Amino acid sequence: MFSISLISKSFDHGVHPNHHKDQTADLPIQRVPFVARYVLPLGQHIGAPARAVVSVGERVVRGQLIAEPGAFVSTALHAPVSGTVRDIGPHRYIDGNFKPAIEIEADPYATQQRPPQPAIDWQALTTEEFIAQVQQAGIVGMGGAAFPSHVKYAIPEGQSIENLLINGAECEPYLTTDHRLMVERPAAVIHGTEIVRQKLGARRATIGVEKNKPEAIALLRQHVGDRPIEVLGLEVKYPQGAEKMLIKAAYDREVPAGALPRDIGVAVNNVGTVVAIFDYFDTGMPLIERVVTVAGPGIAEPANLIVPLGTPIREVLRFCGGLKGSTREVIMGGPMMGTPIADLDAPVLKGTSGILAFTASETARPREYPCIRCGRCLEACPYFLNPSRLARLGRARLYEQMRDDYHLMDCVECGACTFACPSAIPIVQLIRTAKDDIRQHGGK
Repeated sequence: MFSISLISKSFDHGVHPNHHKDQTADLPIQRVPFVARYVLPLGQHIGAPARAVVSVGERVVRGQLIAEPGAFVSTALHAPVSGTVRDIGPHRYIDGNFKPAIEIEADPYATQQRPPQPAIDWQALTTEEFIAQVQQAGIVGMGGAAFPSHVKYAIPEGQSIENLLINGAECEPYLTTDHRLMVERPAAVIHGTEIVRQKLGARRATIGVEKNKPEAIALLRQHVGDRPIEVLGLEVKYPQGAEKMLIKAAYDREVPAGALPRDIGVAVNNVGTVVAIFDYFDTGMPLIERVVTVAGPGIAEPANLIVPLGTPIREVLRFCGGLKGSTREVIMGGPMMGTPIADLDAPVLKGTSGILAFTASETARPREYPCIRCGRCLEACPYFLNPSRLARLGRARLYEQMRDDYHLMDCVECGACTFACPSAIPIVQLIRTAKDDIRQHGGK
C-alpha cells in the first residue's frame, strides 16, 4: 500500500463524480487474442483522412504501412495483423454511419510476431525529421481526442516551448488505462517524456497525476532520476485532465480564449502518447494497438486490455465474458464525454480509451424540470461560461447569439454542467447540437 504526501493542485470550479475505478484499477494489462477480421477506418483521427496505399487482395504484414497521411493534419495507418486486404470501402463506424475503411482478414497461420526492428536514433534527428517520424508512426493523442501528435510538435516560428506537460490525471470515471500504464510501465512513461521534452527544447517536463493514484506517482518518481521531470500530485476533480485545466493546475497559468497551449509556451501530451512514442523509437513499432479499459455494471468480467486497432468491439466484449442481460447501452470513452456505440461490430480506434457497459439504472433519463436559476452549472463550468443561458438559447435555436455573445465555441463539452444540474436539464446535449449546427450550416 502506497502512502504519499502530495501537494494538491487544481483549477477553479469543476465537479466530483464518483470515481468507479475500483473495478479495474488493480487489474494488470492483458492481451486479447487475435481475431479473424479487422476494420481500420481511414479517418479515425482529427484532420484529413489517411489515403490507402494497399489494394484489395494484397497480403500485408503486422506493422506495415497501409495508408499514408492525407495532409499535414493527418496520420499514417498500419496493419495491426498479418493477413490479406479483403475490402477498401464504406464500413460501419461507432456512430452507425458508414465511413471509408480498410478491412484485413488475419492469416490464421501467422504467428503475428513482428520481426525485430533496430531502435531509431531520435537524438540524431532534426526537429523536422522527428515530426515526420511521429506522423509516419501514426501516433495521436491517446486520451480520446485523437489529435495528431506531430502537429503539436510543429511549433510556429517565433514561438518556443518552455514546459512539457504530461496528462496522467485520467479524471473520467471508470477508466484506468493511463493508471495501469504508469504502474506497469513507468520507465516507458519517463523515457517517452524525455524524448519529447528534448526534441521540443522544453526546459522542464511535468507529469500531472491525480492523487487517487499514489502508486503511480511513487513509481514514476522512482524512475525520474536526474532528468528535469517533476511528478505532480493533483486534486481529484473533473475535468482535471482537460488541457487548459491541467495547465492551470500545474503552472497556475491560463490559456486565453481562442489561444492554444503553445501560445503560452506549453505543450500537453497524454501518458499513452509518450509511451507510444517511446515504443516507436525503441522498437520501431508504429501505433497498431492500444490499452483499453472494459468496465461498467453491464460487463461480466472487467479488464484492462491491449487491443489491436480495428478489432470489432463485439470481440472485445466477448473476451470479457460478454454483456449482462441488464445492459442497455455501451459507450466508447468515459461516461462524461464518451460516445454511445451504435453497432458492436464497429472497431476499436486509436482514440478508444474505454468500452463501458451500463444498465438501465445508469442510463435511465431522469425527469427534466424547469431551470430554477440556482447557478450550480456556473459553479461547475471550468471555463466560466453561462451554461444555463446557453441551454435556453439552444432550445430557441439562437445559435448565432450563443456563438457571438456567450462564447459557445469555448465550451469543450465536458458535461460538468449537466452533471451538476438539479433539474436534469441536458445542457451539454443542447450545446453540442448548437455547435454541430454551426459547423454544418453556420448556425442559420
